[in-house]
Amino acid sequence: MPATLSAPDPSASAPNRSAGTPTPTLLEVFRRLDSGPRGLTEAQAEERLERFGENVVPDDRDPSWPRLFARSLRDPFTAVLLCLGLVSAAVLAWGTASVILLLVVVSCLLRASGEHRADRSTAGLRRLVATTVTVQRRTHEDEAPATREIPVEELVPGDVVRLGPGDLVPADVRLLRSTGLTVHQGALTGESAPVEKSVSDDRDAGTGVLQNPRLCFLGSSVASGSATAVVTGTGGHTRVAAAHRRTGKPPATTFERSVQGVSWILIRFALLTPPLVLMANAALRGRGLETLPFAVAVAVGLTPEMLPVLVTACLARGAALLARTHGVIVRRLPALHDLGAMDVLCVDKTGTLTQDRPVVHRALDAEGHDDPEVLRLAAAAAWWSLQLAELPAPDALDEALLAAADEDALTSYDGITALPFDPARRLATVAVRTPGRLGTHTLITKGAVDAVLRRCVLPDDERSRVRDLADAQAADGLRVLALATAERPAGSRGAERDLRFRGLVTLRDDLAPTAADALAALAAGGVTVKVLTGDHPGTAVRACRELGLVPEPAGVVTADRLDTLTGPELTELARRTTVFAHCTPEHKTRITRALQTGGHTVGFLGDGVNDLPALRTADVGIAPRDAAGVTRANADVVLAGKDLTAIGHAVAAGRHAGGNIATYLRITLSSNLGNVIAMLSAGLLLPFLPMLPAQVLVQNLCFDAAQLAFAYDRPHPSALRRPRVLDPRELLRFLVGFGALNAVADLATFGVLAFALRGPGDDEALFHSGWFTENLLTQALVMILLSVGPAGRGGRPGPVTWSAAGLTATALLLPATPPGAALGLTALPAVYYALLAAVLALYAVALTAARKRYERRGGAGTVAQPEN
Repeated sequence: MPATLSAPDPSASAPNRSAGTPTPTLLEVFRRLDSGPRGLTEAQAEERLERFGENVVPDDRDPSWPRLFARSLRDPFTAVLLCLGLVSAAVLAWGTASVILLLVVVSCLLRASGEHRADRSTAGLRRLVATTVTVQRRTHEDEAPATREIPVEELVPGDVVRLGPGDLVPADVRLLRSTGLTVHQGALTGESAPVEKSVSDDRDAGTGVLQNPRLCFLGSSVASGSATAVVTGTGGHTRVAAAHRRTGKPPATTFERSVQGVSWILIRFALLTPPLVLMANAALRGRGLETLPFAVAVAVGLTPEMLPVLVTACLARGAALLARTHGVIVRRLPALHDLGAMDVLCVDKTGTLTQDRPVVHRALDAEGHDDPEVLRLAAAAAWWSLQLAELPAPDALDEALLAAADEDALTSYDGITALPFDPARRLATVAVRTPGRLGTHTLITKGAVDAVLRRCVLPDDERSRVRDLADAQAADGLRVLALATAERPAGSRGAERDLRFRGLVTLRDDLAPTAADALAALAAGGVTVKVLTGDHPGTAVRACRELGLVPEPAGVVTADRLDTLTGPELTELARRTTVFAHCTPEHKTRITRALQTGGHTVGFLGDGVNDLPALRTADVGIAPRDAAGVTRANADVVLAGKDLTAIGHAVAAGRHAGGNIATYLRITLSSNLGNVIAMLSAGLLLPFLPMLPAQVLVQNLCFDAAQLAFAYDRPHPSALRRPRVLDPRELLRFLVGFGALNAVADLATFGVLAFALRGPGDDEALFHSGWFTENLLTQALVMILLSVGPAGRGGRPGPVTWSAAGLTATALLLPATPPGAALGLTALPAVYYALLAAVLALYAVALTAARKRYERRGGAGTVAQPEN
């Protein structure tokens, strides 16, 4: 083998050539690949496999566990905690720093483990659809080639492969020989109908690379016919890999934008709090840097330390449940939140709303009336083509004809000869013997309308009327087959001419069995479905109409109109349009981005390479198990099958997890803000620190442990009915209102403490104990009253209720125990508890009234603000 052989050049399969550049000749291809019609030797194949690597698109390789752990450190919430941990260590608050860093590590471990588990599940799905390829190789240079099956990963450039019906095209290939070959390449182009491929077809200029009849690409599959081809590109040198490299870095999703907004709120408060505490104590109390540990403890008290842990636990728990019960694998945990926030789902009709196979719709005579005899003749032609031409399997259209016909249609004729379907002629013909008609054979010809009509004897007006009838059926989204017959003497070699036109058979796409119910459920849940397809508008509209997605005339747009629109115009058009037809990958991406610009959280369900740019642009990308490998590798969510019902379950799980996260944030941050305001006020009013740093840390740990219950809470059903988005501005308004109410309760406690502690004793220790107890009790009360789960709605006690009960027990018992004494706490007088009960009762009344007022004004309770 020449030493000059280099990595495969994609130009050999012309992915980078202009539409008008001729395809290289076979001789040029063989010379560049140092191969030939007999294929490679085993030694050559082994050397090339070592040099070029396995035939795997690079992104199909899952990231390692350490890489996932490092990636989880980039989470903004985790970054906030890391900064606070470092500040705590700088002021020698080692206890606080240790706890914070421990929480960071736990959060990263949970997230990395969840995503690693999802990647392993995705790899398992890949193995379920793994396949082999028939390759032609030689043991030695001078031996004759032999065919054998090898894993597709072992294919190398220069290999000669054989393809048959149902085979996946294992790499980018150049055809050497073909017989009646048609290929499904909807994964690359979005078109649902198979395209013809042929070595003898000389179409080149102006057709585009994917339409080049001599080239087939990784990601497509053989619909009918057979072929022998030479491999021109594998793995990272295929058109699929090139399409992935062009997509670039995906934009920030809804969850990431929300997290960044909330993180900046926390950062501002955390950075502002310590200087305020220091300056206020220095100005009013003459205290200096000795208050720095307390100031840092206050800043830590404001920050929800458990946030990364709880967010990861909520998402990981929901993702694990989805994988176990519905076969939905969440590869990127934050995508589960985006599913819950999703209010627009974009789908490709091909293989999503339909099953990628046609079914017979009607059989019509020349006048347009139903005629069962037309279907009987067409089915007989399909049956005898399969039997006499020794085809391995019927193509999709013949299979639909056979499924629709009764058994009598297949047994009432006796086949004689068959001429199978030829993509160049676009016809198939059989000769059959009809019982009771000795000496005469019947020719049955079926195929494309124009090809059949050219061979029929028809007056011009009749020919025009039939064409109009066929065009009307096609415009209604149906595929159309024409049928003609002729009587010939037995033994004659009758040609396909002077035929009698018999009628038309129309076929429609077979709908996915669960699609209608799934679409209705998504609509009821506030998710609008939009269809972005490469198909004809009539085909897409028919499928949508039969599934209950009835687009108005203004709701159907062909993609060529998009090229003339500005950004704002496209945003408005995308909002009101249901079906976009004739979409290219660029159109799908523009539509997805326009919907996001309009304030929508967008999901995109696609299975082809042509869907990859839009899938990466969407807030959440969804792919079925048998999607193109590079598409599945870049999806956030992978479905075990093409079932929209599974998406409904995933949306519910996302809203469940998102509701619990938002509830935690609202309750924790409002309570923490109230405590910080009260603590700053007390620091200025009292001659001593209102709480020791160790007490602040223990109080935070108690509250943090209790808040883990939110990861296992059952949200109220109202939280699952509509899409929910975590709005930082709405969250800030909630914090200010309910945080101020909490601060009022804390300040009222000061009065109670002043009254209850007038007797002898250590006022400082009693104050610390009293406020420690009150803080935990008010936080337990907030958890119950602002929770949206059954605990907060009068249902059976749930995890939050039991957790609040444990927090209450800690508040009442800890000050009187030896661990409490070690923290500087002491037992409280009985009168304090009586007065505190009165304060808590008033606080509960005020809290309930504030919550009802907030909900009446259109707030979303403790879940999140519904998206407009």
